[in-house]
Amino acid sequence: MLKRAFFIGLAIFCMAGFLSVQAADKGKTTVDVSKIPPPSDKKDVTYATDIKPIFDKSCVKCHGAEKPKARLRLDSLAATLKGSENGKVLEPGDGAKSLLVQNIAFVGDPDLYMPPPKNKANIGPLTKEQIGLIRAWIDQGAK
Repeated sequence: MLKRAFFIGLAIFCMAGFLSVQAADKGKTTVDVSKIPPPSDKKDVTYATDIKPIFDKSCVKCHGAEKPKARLRLDSLAATLKGSENGKVLEPGDGAKSLLVQNIAFVGDPDLYMPPPKNKANIGPLTKEQIGLIRAWIDQGAK
């Protein structure tokens, strides 16, 4: 009887784990990385010289030091590399797999597009050149 109860409990535990994984996967959107602009040809892209000016203009209003949305700060290299309350937003060495690039390129989940298409600050989308430069920066190690 005790063995049977153990195996029933084990089966319920395994099913609960399986269902939670299924639920987590259901919320994910498949991303067509071929729709992301290619990385810029520029060499030695750095946060301070090339990326911070883009973030300052288009991102820091919502992702700066004061009340950063999703606890994502893009106003410093260290904060950008740290990520958001949901984890890292970039994958050094692989810009196409980085959530940051996917969101600014408007591929994947429309609820995550940045800047949002309809935002209070009236900030327009980043250009293909800006996205390519950010992608190159990440591909080159995000330094």
